Amino acid sequence: MNKSQQNWWLVLNRLLHYGKPWKRYLLFAIGMLWVAVIIEVSGPLLITYFIDHLVSKHQIPGTLFKCLIGVVIVLQLLAAFLHYWQVFFFNIVSINVIQKLRTDLMEVALYQPIGLYDKKPIGQIISRITNDTEVIKDLYVTVFATVLRSTILIVTMVVAMLILDWRMALLAMLLFPMVLIIIIIYQHYSTPITRQVKNYLADINNSFNEAINGMNVIQQFRQQERFRKKIKKISRLHYLARMQTLRLDGCLLRPLLNLLSTLILCGLLILFNLYINNIFKIGVLYAFITYLSRLNEPLVQFAAQQPVIQQAIVSGERIFELMDSNKQKYGIDNLPLTSGSIILDKLNFSYDKKRNILIDINVNIPSCNFVGIVGYTGSGKSTLANLLMGYYPITSGNIYFDNRPINQLTHSVLRNGIAMVQQEPVILADSLLVNISLGRKIKERIIWQVLEQVQLISLVNSMSHGIHTKLGEQGSNLSSGQKQLLSLARVLVELPKIIILDEATANIDSGTEQAIQKILNELRHNTTLIVIAHRFSTIVKADNILVLYQGKIIEEGNHKKLISNKGYYSQMYQFQQAKKNSINQ
Repeated sequence: MNKSQQNWWLVLNRLLHYGKPWKRYLLFAIGMLWVAVIIEVSGPLLITYFIDHLVSKHQIPGTLFKCLIGVVIVLQLLAAFLHYWQVFFFNIVSINVIQKLRTDLMEVALYQPIGLYDKKPIGQIISRITNDTEVIKDLYVTVFATVLRSTILIVTMVVAMLILDWRMALLAMLLFPMVLIIIIIYQHYSTPITRQVKNYLADINNSFNEAINGMNVIQQFRQQERFRKKIKKISRLHYLARMQTLRLDGCLLRPLLNLLSTLILCGLLILFNLYINNIFKIGVLYAFITYLSRLNEPLVQFAAQQPVIQQAIVSGERIFELMDSNKQKYGIDNLPLTSGSIILDKLNFSYDKKRNILIDINVNIPSCNFVGIVGYTGSGKSTLANLLMGYYPITSGNIYFDNRPINQLTHSVLRNGIAMVQQEPVILADSLLVNISLGRKIKERIIWQVLEQVQLISLVNSMSHGIHTKLGEQGSNLSSGQKQLLSLARVLVELPKIIILDEATANIDSGTEQAIQKILNELRHNTTLIVIAHRFSTIVKADNILVLYQGKIIEEGNHKKLISNKGYYSQMYQFQQAKKNSINQ
């Protein structure tokens, strides 16, 4: 068994293992399947007896004939009843398996490193959680049930044929190795095509996700035609890959199997013609013709499940790739932060292990200090903020909170002790209350106090349902400044030891900025503030200002000291002031 086949069986085994908690339902379904198939197979046996023992002797008692008809009808009704319930039980198992798969997959996705979402398109991740799990549902509902039924039907009919006549049975069984060869050939050619189909489908989802999220930019810059062509190209590739699958199905599955079945039937007729007087009876021939016609269908069904199995295996590979990827690692130190002291010791960081974004950062920030960070785009400001949040593993050096290494702290310690107000906050399509509390048990009175503190009271009062008003998707009914104030309110309702503001004042008016500055001046006595500033006016009262340039700290000190040094910070400040004056004029 080569590596590809071994991986194929490992994935299939892992997918089937998900059904273990519901094996009772599976056993019920399989038991009903056995009984239903035995009933189906018994029909030709009864008719064989009827032909060979009654019709051939021209003796057909009325009572026996009626009883035989009645038994056949009752058996068929019972088989239909059992088939209904086995399908019902298989669906129960499949729905529970998919629910468990999606829950596990979402749980894994929630704890993935933030870096994963920087590299992998969101549409592809969504495709794994939705489309790929739906394919695996077909594995249980369609494939598992069909393969079991086909296997049971084949085994039962083979036993029945051996009982009737072993010579004709052996001839009929020549069909099995031929079918096995066809399945192996089909699997060899279909696996790479199926994998392509899945990848193209994920690309389609990602393209639609990208187009819909960026619709305002697309329309503003008249990019509709370019995106239309892009999606059309990917859809065309998906179509061509699907057509390859259909051609493969058309050549290797039903037509070829029907041909083989017909050849076997011709062989049975030749054998019957040669030995009709010595061995075979008419009823036996009828039974074999019936079984062979019925045997053809489960074999076709068995082979026809190969595409679905292939899709399920490929989907399983994609799902388990995400499940088995490295999760965000945290330490075991569960003691809450007692202060907001921060030490950055020879900190270096690289996203791609080729070029350092941060180089030899050494800073000592006492508790309840107000620290500003400035620098042009690409200097590493936001990267430093993300490292302080514990979003990325440190390349070298270390970060200490309360003199404790960041990699030893648990997830709850980091999230309860450190909070960030982002430049582009995420707004949920839920009420204003839910967007601020975010599942935390916070009294509504405290939320109202914070709303007043961040000057959102007038906005809330203007809303139709006040604090319970539903916000649009991504806060579509809020301005950029209001989103940032809401993001700040989230942090203030449960004050952490360290607050990081990543250019959180970039999109607010000067009046609101003054209010934010007032809030920061109040907070600095109770928490450590790290403020990445776009507007220098936000950090003029900071205890310390770090000036970043190409990942290095090139200047450090308070505003007055840095201005007097007439260095890089002074130039940036003077440039911003000149720009501000020109706008005012």
